[in-house]
Parts: sequence; structure tokens; C-alpha cells
Amino acid sequence: MGIGQDFMERTKYQNLPESPQRKGFPQPSLELSCASNVELIDLPDPKEVALPKLDLADLIERRKTLRNYADKSLSLEELSFLLWTTQGVKMVTDRPVVKRTVPSAGSRHAFETYLLVNKVKGLDPGLYRYVSLQHKLFSIKIKADIAKRLAAACLNQSHVYNSAVTFIWVAVPARMTWRYSERGYRYIHLDAGHVCQNLYLAAEAIKCGVCAIAAFDDDAVNKTLNLDGEKMFVIYLASLGKR
Repeated sequence: MGIGQDFMERTKYQNLPESPQRKGFPQPSLELSCASNVELIDLPDPKEVALPKLDLADLIERRKTLRNYADKSLSLEELSFLLWTTQGVKMVTDRPVVKRTVPSAGSRHAFETYLLVNKVKGLDPGLYRYVSLQHKLFSIKIKADIAKRLAAACLNQSHVYNSAVTFIWVAVPARMTWRYSERGYRYIHLDAGHVCQNLYLAAEAIKCGVCAIAAFDDDAVNKTLNLDGEKMFVIYLASLGKR
């Protein structure tokens, strides 16, 4: 049996260990915490983005992968819109769980959105994390050559370095496995597809193109972002820029 087949077999319901939820463990936090002294960056209301009259069927028809981008910057309003459409929080319920603009198994929403910012008006180039519960950003202090290092970790795909922004979805598997045990790893991969498809369609609305990236050196990407690769790891990326 191959590795992939073994994974599918071991994550069948009849082969799962009891979940932490059933054992009575508290659920993980809905979002990574920020230090009290971290200065958060306000994002514009995503509704402030001036959009043409949109037709969903037309956006789906026009959507295609784009790796070559114009040398133009995104506005902060446009970035705000893209973050909202991919991981925006619509409400937090009493359970509590978050209801976002994308579906997730059991509303577990295991992702944190990191951003490699290359060309966004009002933001210095560098690495950022989206604080979705507040719809804000904060800058992650990391080596200045982050863009080149991340492109290299993505098997030297130059569109990472040349993008206006590259979205990096980081999985926190405990949020999902708390409820679904090892089967939660299946759902993390499914959820990544939901998020990235929203990015593709939202990008079309603001005359941008996207290239989803699954070809990357896992260890190198995680090391570049200072992630341990187990409790947190990169699951998917997508470069984006103006047409």
C-alpha cells in the first residue's frame, strides 16, 4: 500500500482514535494571539472597494491561473477586500465558533493567513499576518530577504517574488483534529481549496490574477516562516498581482 492509500485507510472513521473533544478537552483558540505590545495595522472596510457590477458566472468563466503580473501595486482597500473574501469573520457564535466567508468542516477554520507583501500601497514590503477577528494586520519581523527566500522555498517559482502579494495559508491542525481526530487532516486539505477558489474569484473582480502553489519544499517554507512544521505548517500558497 502506498503512502497516499495508507493515509486514506488510516483516516477512515472505523480506524480513528477518540477525538480530544469527546475526551472532554477544551477546544483550541479560534485564532493565534497577539502580544499586547504589537501594533496592529488597520485595514479599510472591504465594502469601500469600488467594484464593477459583477456576474458570478462571468467571474467563473474568466478565472484562469496567471503567473506574470504587471508592475503595479495593490491598494490597501483591495488587499482588505481579498482578505475579507478569503477568511473574513462574519460572526462568532456562543459555542464559540467563527462563521467566515468560506466553508470549513464543523466551522473549525484551521487556517492563519500570512502575507508576503511585495507591492501594496501603504505597507512596507515584508511578512504580515492577518488578524481576522479584528480585520487587521500586523508585521512579522523577519529577515529582509524574505521574498527571495520564500520564492526559493517554492522551488524557485519567480512569480512569488514578482507578485504584488502572495497569500500563505498556515494550518493549525489542532483546531480541526480536536473534533475530527486524524480525519481532520483530510478536511484541512479540502478547506484549503475552498479558500483559494474564493481568492481566484475575488481577484477577477479587481482585475488581478492568481497562481495557486502546491509545489513547495515543506520544510524550507516552514523554516522560512519560523513554523515548527507540526503544530503549525504551510498547507497552500497563492501568488497574486495586477493583470
